[in-house]
Amino acid sequence: MKTLLLSSCCALLLAGCASNPAEDPVQIKLNDLDTRLGGVERVVSNQSLVDMSRRIDALEAQLRELRGSVEVLQNGSDTVRKSQRDLYADLDRRLAVLEGAARSMQGTAGTAGSAGTVGIAGASGAAAAGASASAGGAAGDDQAAYNAAFDKLKGGSYADAITGFQDLMTRYPSSSLLDNAQYWIGEAYYVTRDYDHAATAFRTVGERWPASRKAPDALLKLGYTQFEQKHLTAARATLQQVVARFPDSEAARLAQERLRKLPPEGH
Repeated sequence: MKTLLLSSCCALLLAGCASNPAEDPVQIKLNDLDTRLGGVERVVSNQSLVDMSRRIDALEAQLRELRGSVEVLQNGSDTVRKSQRDLYADLDRRLAVLEGAARSMQGTAGTAGSAGTVGIAGASGAAAAGASASAGGAAGDDQAAYNAAFDKLKGGSYADAITGFQDLMTRYPSSSLLDNAQYWIGEAYYVTRDYDHAATAFRTVGERWPASRKAPDALLKLGYTQFEQKHLTAARATLQQVVARFPDSEAARLAQERLRKLPPEGH
């Protein structure tokens, strides 16, 4: 009887535990640990996301700074190149004006000497003066045409500049400005990346006017053009020719700098 009573009590206790798991100390402890672990995981997860977000923000800020620096450098480089080109063009124009004035003075001196030799031959003197005036007018016209084409070049109107220089060469085939005009035709083609026409123009300067003061620069720019065309063997030979023919010139120094940038022969 006692055994039956104890068995009944145990069954009742077990049934009570099974029906009320929330009151089980072990289950309560497990639930508490599970809750605490979930909280820790959420904190860790949130903190990781915060750190990651901060790192992304920092990287984006650095990227913006780098992009800004690159843009500044690019703009600065373009500005410097344009300033150098404009300065060089302006100096060339001024020098051409001075050369024209010198030629005009030489022509005037020659005319005066002829008049003195003739003496009192008034009719012959008048004819010589008329011829001199005519020559002076032609010289002034070709200088004006050169300046107009040069202004187009400085303003970035390269196609118009090429047309202007070509027109000058056609209208004034005896002008002393032809070598300069031919050189600047090459420069206009080079700036617009028309390297085939640029190479032809620069090569023409050296072939037609080998003693021109533009010859070193034209040969140098021919080497640059061949470099842009990926004709590295030809570029190397041309630049070496600049150094050999014009060793003390600025063109030779620039040629040596470009030669150092070329890959070794055979590569």
